[in-house]
Amino acid sequence: MTITRIVPGQPLTSTQKLGLELISALAGGRDVVLAIDMTESVGLNDEGRIRLRQIVEDSLKPGDLVYVVPFARDVNLNEVTSDSNQLGTPIYFNSKNQENIDKILAKIPFVSDPNRYGTDIQQAELKIYQGIAQINQNRLQKQQPIKAQSVVWITDAPLFTQPGITSQVWIETPAESPFRIADSPGSKQRQAWLKALPIKERSQLITTKQNKQYKLTVVDIAPTVQEFCTPAPGGEKTCLVNPYLTKQLWLPGLIALVTLISAFLAAVKIYRLQKTWELSVDFEATAKPEDQKCRLPPKKRIAIGEYDSTCVDSIDCPGVEVRAYLERKGEKLYLVPTNSAPIYYQGREITSRTLISSSRFRLNCPDNRKRDYEINIQVKK
Repeated sequence: MTITRIVPGQPLTSTQKLGLELISALAGGRDVVLAIDMTESVGLNDEGRIRLRQIVEDSLKPGDLVYVVPFARDVNLNEVTSDSNQLGTPIYFNSKNQENIDKILAKIPFVSDPNRYGTDIQQAELKIYQGIAQINQNRLQKQQPIKAQSVVWITDAPLFTQPGITSQVWIETPAESPFRIADSPGSKQRQAWLKALPIKERSQLITTKQNKQYKLTVVDIAPTVQEFCTPAPGGEKTCLVNPYLTKQLWLPGLIALVTLISAFLAAVKIYRLQKTWELSVDFEATAKPEDQKCRLPPKKRIAIGEYDSTCVDSIDCPGVEVRAYLERKGEKLYLVPTNSAPIYYQGREITSRTLISSSRFRLNCPDNRKRDYEINIQVKK
């Protein structure tokens, strides 16, 4: 697949930014660039080494890709790289074991190079920010998940300066550097990338034994890609980001939807299981014509006949015994006869545990003179 060299694109919508952050969170891992100024004016001291080790040993997470990028007059890598991979081959940090940590520490130049001088900081900024943007754009073109990114700068040169860096701002910039000219192509590209990338900066000042100072600056870049929308025939336009979001998020979105529906149904189920039912009782052919209201909590029962201390309530019928129980199990209601006296459900005599299949039903309790005693019950769940 041919990889296109990336340039700054157009602004993303808040929805697109949210989608890209979600893709990055689901994929895990970050791109972490350790950009180290190799000139003697920096000269990593003990504090600088400690802080670099802290980043490697404590801050890196499994899944991170680590790029070690030394720079001075130019960004210098030990390997030949293409335009689509300007920062070299990363080290994959797959776990916090000592072997992984040592692999990264071994690649970090902890000692300055006396043969390097004249830090062209604006050139380093352009190459590193353009290079890190290219990494995510490559993933977009290959339909792979993008990552959040960070650049750790260790330099005494000023970062994020205005285009056209003069000796009054930074004396080390080489005299022939095109970045001394504010409207040079390189200066314009650098400024465009500083505006295009969602950058958040934090710095720590470090003082050397010679009472000189340099900074360790962490620049976090939210997961992003460059959007390009182009007019297409038929009054339409074609864009990069929305189709990418659709392909990356349709499966997680489907899983999330199924999970949400399942959670909702589970919540409804739990609510229904915990809800107390209300039973409205209507005595048709009795000496007590008034209605009765009963409450039936989960896993409880109501006696049909005499009072029973194991029940939450009782429904009156002829005789001095308990003829049956209305027993609740989950969302089901059962009629459980005691067989001490006959009881009828919907006109059929019940002699064993029977499921009540409707919310309205009729019970009959004949007395010893065969006179019928009818109870109509409505269950409100």
